[in-house]
Amino acid sequence: MKTIRTIAVCGAGTMGSGIAQLAAQAGFTTIQFDLNPVALEKSRASITAQLDKQVEKAKITAAEKEQVLSRMQFSSDLADCRADIIIEAILEDKAIKTKLFNDLAAINDPSVIFATNTSSISIDAIAAGMDYPEKLVGMHFFNPAPVMKLVEVIRGHHADPQLVEQVYQLALRLGKAPVVCKDAPGFIVNRVARHYYLEAMEMVEKELVTIEQADALMEAAGFKMGPFRLMDLIGLDINYSVSNIVWEALGRPERLTPSSLQKAKVDQGNLGKKTGEGFYQY
Repeated sequence: MKTIRTIAVCGAGTMGSGIAQLAAQAGFTTIQFDLNPVALEKSRASITAQLDKQVEKAKITAAEKEQVLSRMQFSSDLADCRADIIIEAILEDKAIKTKLFNDLAAINDPSVIFATNTSSISIDAIAAGMDYPEKLVGMHFFNPAPVMKLVEVIRGHHADPQLVEQVYQLALRLGKAPVVCKDAPGFIVNRVARHYYLEAMEMVEKELVTIEQADALMEAAGFKMGPFRLMDLIGLDINYSVSNIVWEALGRPERLTPSSLQKAKVDQGNLGKKTGEGFYQY
């Protein structure tokens, strides 16, 4: 098996930043790429702030913080994305993801592994347009990536079984609890979770419960976050997109119809914590 020493993370949004921080803290040389230099600087600042909090809580030393940052490179030049494994965490757009992987294949060693952090797009659909579809494996982290233990390792139809195993082993090295699943609509978590969100929104629309009551009740039942607070954290645009993808892929079953309540928020640009307003104000 190939030894993974260098990890490139494409995308400097919330998930990309979290994955890059996780990789660097686990001892890997880490390259974070984004076409937007402003996004990269925001990511650098966010990672530094997270590490500072760990220093304050005595989870790491100041010297360890500097070592983590020394393992990180931030770049808006795709040519710098040369690594043993490249984890994509960009827009949920199949065509853009496929093009990125093909561009990366042209500048990387033939042994490179490609992983996509997509939360809902079919791995096979992304791989179908790739020059090397056998190199693609799903590696779905959960937000916040440095904290959440679960990683879904998704095996597409074309995936090389050895690469799937390597991605699984990498997740273990990152301190995660990986589970391998087949490529299916919503994979495991996002398929199960649709009801958590959709039923809550339907109850609010029918005035059976308020947003605040729904969250309080589910948190009292043992969930770490209620459905509305969780959607605000994820991003209403992302959550709504996942609902649509799963709904379409399963043949538009009535029970999984995307919520008009959520669509209205997305149309208004109120996407949750990242915009300052969603179901709650921040």
